[in-house]
Amino acid sequence: MSEAPVQTAGSARPTRPKPNSVVAVLALSGITVSLMQTLVIPIVPELPKYLNASASDAAWAVTATLLAAAVATPVAGRLGDMLGKRLMLLVSLVLLVSGSVVAALSDTLVPMIVGRTLQGLAAAVVPLGISIMRDELLPERLAGSTALMSASLGVGGALGLPAAAFIADHYDWHVLFWTSAALGVVAFALVMLLVPESRVRSGGRFDAVGALGLAVGLVSLLLAVSKGADWGWASGTTLGLFALAVVTLLAWGFFELRTARPLVDLRTTVRRQVLFTNLASIAFGFSMFAMSLVLPQLLQLPTRTGYGLGRSMLTVGLVMAPQGLVMMAFAPLSAAVTKARGPKVTLMTGAVIVAAGYGLNIVLMSEVWHLVLVSCIIGAGVGFAYGAMPALIMGAVPASETAAANSLNTLMRSIGTSVASAVAGVILAQLTISLGGTTLPSENGFKVVMAIGAGAAVLAFVLASFLPGRRPAHTDPAPAPAAPTAESVH
Repeated sequence: MSEAPVQTAGSARPTRPKPNSVVAVLALSGITVSLMQTLVIPIVPELPKYLNASASDAAWAVTATLLAAAVATPVAGRLGDMLGKRLMLLVSLVLLVSGSVVAALSDTLVPMIVGRTLQGLAAAVVPLGISIMRDELLPERLAGSTALMSASLGVGGALGLPAAAFIADHYDWHVLFWTSAALGVVAFALVMLLVPESRVRSGGRFDAVGALGLAVGLVSLLLAVSKGADWGWASGTTLGLFALAVVTLLAWGFFELRTARPLVDLRTTVRRQVLFTNLASIAFGFSMFAMSLVLPQLLQLPTRTGYGLGRSMLTVGLVMAPQGLVMMAFAPLSAAVTKARGPKVTLMTGAVIVAAGYGLNIVLMSEVWHLVLVSCIIGAGVGFAYGAMPALIMGAVPASETAAANSLNTLMRSIGTSVASAVAGVILAQLTISLGGTTLPSENGFKVVMAIGAGAAVLAFVLASFLPGRRPAHTDPAPAPAAPTAESVH
C-alpha cells in the first residue's frame, strides 16, 4: 500500500528555487551520465590490447556497466523517495566520478571492470532528476522540463560519440575517463549549489530482501541476454541463467506483494496507465537501440561490400550527433502536444514517427546524408515518446513513489535496449557475406533489423492505444511555503 508523503521538519523555504537553474543543472547531469555510457564505444575494439586481455574478457567492461545500471536504477529510485532525491542524485554523481577515476587509472582488466561498474551505478540520475522536477516545479513548467530531462539521454549519447572518437584518435585513451570524471565533478557542484532537497519523502524501512531478489533476477536475465550469443543460446550457462531469472523474479514478485513496504509497489505497476507505459517503454528501448547498432556498422563497413560507406568512427559520431540535437529540439514540441492532447497522443505520435524513420531507412541507406536524415527522423520520434513517458508515469502514481516509478520505467527501456542488442546480434550473425575471407553482416541483415525496429515502434503504438484517455495528472509539486506569490519574483 502506498505511503503518504511526509515533510521534513523545519523545511519551510522562503522561496522556491529558480526553475531555469534547476532544469538546466538536472539536464546537464543527465547528459553527463549518458556521455559516460558512450565514451567507451570508440575504444571497444582496442580494449583487449589496452588491458592485455582477451576480447571476450574485455567485453565485461561494457557488460558490467549494463548490469550495475539495471540493479542501481530501481534501488536508487526507492531510496530517493525514502531519504531524499537530491541526496541520491549526489550519491550517484559521486559514484560516477569515482568510477571514472578508477577507469582512468586502469591498465588492466579488473580495475577497469570495477570502474565501469561504479559508473553504471550512477544510471539513476535521469529518473531522480525527473522526480525532483515534479516536486519543485509548477505544473505549467513540468511537462516541458521532464521532456528535456528525458531527451538528455539521447543528447549525451549522440554528442558523446564524436567527442569520444576525437579524443581516442588524438589523445591517450585514459583521457576519456578523466573527461567523464571532470564533467561529473562539475555536475555535482552545480547540484549542490542550485538544486534543493525535496520535502516530499515516504520514509519507512528499505526493502533489502526485495532489492537483493530483484538484483539477482535482473542480473541473471540481462547476463543471459547480453552474453548468450558468446556462450551459445542453448548452452547450459545461458539456459541456467534464464531459468534462475524466471524463478527468482517470480519469487520476488510473490514476496513484494506480501511485504508492507516493498521496493517496487507491484499493485501500482499493474495500473493500466503504468503497465502499458512500461510495456511501450520496452518496445521503444528496443526500437531506438536497433538504429544505434545498424547505422555505425553501415557507415564503417568497406565500400567493397556494395552497401558499406567506409567511413571513420569520427564520421559515425558526426552522423549520429544531429539525432541528439533533434531530440532536444523536439522536447518543447512534445510538451506542447502533451498539454494540448495528453501524453497518450504524444507517445503514439512518437511511435508513428519512429516507424516511418525505419521504413525510410530500408530504402535510403546508400549515402551518408540518407543516414543523417533517418537518424534525425527517428530522433524526433524518440524525443516525442521519451517526453511523454514521465508524464504518463507521474500522472498515475503518488508523489511519494515518483522516483521509484520513474526508475522502473527507465529500467524497462534498458531491458528493451538489451534485448535489441541480442536480437540484432543474432540476425546479423546469421545473414552474412564473405569478403576477402572475412565474414560481414549482409545488406539484407541490416534491412531485417530495421524492419524489426519499425515493428517494435508499431508495437509501442498499439500498446499506447490501450492507455486511458486524457485526464488530470497528479503532478502537483510539493506544497509551497507561506507565501506562494514569492515565486513570481524569482
